[in-house]
Amino acid sequence: MRANNAVKNVVLVHGPFADGSIWRKVISRLQEGGYYVTAVQLPLTSLKEDVAITRHIVSMQHGSVILVGHSYGGAVITEAGDEANVAGLVYIAAFAPDEGETLGDLIHRYATAPGFGHLRTDDHGFTWIVTEAFPQYFAGDIPDAEARVLAAVQHPWKVPGNRIVQPSWRSKPSWFQISEDDLMINPDLQRFLSQRMGAKTTSLVSSHAAMVSHPEETAQCIIEAAQSAQTKKSTRRTP
Repeated sequence: MRANNAVKNVVLVHGPFADGSIWRKVISRLQEGGYYVTAVQLPLTSLKEDVAITRHIVSMQHGSVILVGHSYGGAVITEAGDEANVAGLVYIAAFAPDEGETLGDLIHRYATAPGFGHLRTDDHGFTWIVTEAFPQYFAGDIPDAEARVLAAVQHPWKVPGNRIVQPSWRSKPSWFQISEDDLMINPDLQRFLSQRMGAKTTSLVSSHAAMVSHPEETAQCIIEAAQSAQTKKSTRRTP
C-alpha cells in the first residue's frame, strides 16, 4: 500500500548503451502500484542536452517527482534534480558527481571496472560496448538471449567531459542501490558515492543492469523513496 502523502510521479533516466525501455520491468511494477511513470529518452550527446531533456520531462509532471538515474543517468539527475518539484533522488548503480567533478574524476578514483576495456569509439565520436562483450560486462546475470538483444539495440554515447555545477544530492534526500557484481562501475566507487551523499543505501548481488535482473528489488527501492520523500505542491502541468 502506498502512503496517502507519497510522491506519485516517477521519472526514470537511463544510462549509456541503453534507452528508456531498459526500465520496462520496473515500469510495470511501479504502474501496478499506482505510480505515474515516465522514462526519459536521452540523446546521449552531451551532459547539457541530457540534462535539458530531463528537466523538460520533470517539468511536465503533475506535482512532486522521484527522479531516478542509472549509470551515467546518475550524473544527469545530479544536475537536473534541483528542479523545485523533485522530492528525492534514487541512484541505481550510478555516478553521483560532486561540484566540479567529471565522470573521469570518479572513474579513476578506484580501479577501473573491467567493462571499460571493451568500449570502442567510432569515427563519429560515439562510444559503444563491443557487441560480443556486452552480455558479460553489462548484463552478466540475465539470460544470454535477453542480453544479446540489449546488445543489438544499445544506444551509443558521446562521453561528456563536463563538470557538475550544482549537485542536487546535497540538498535533496537520496537513495542508492549498489550492484555488487557490477563490471561497468566499480562497486567500491558506488559505496563511496552513496556514503558521501549520506544516501539510504541497499545492495544487490547484481550486474550493472539491475533493473533487468532484479526489477522487483529496484522497483521497491524507488517505492521506498516515493513513500519517504515529502510531497511538494506544484502548479506545473502538461501542455
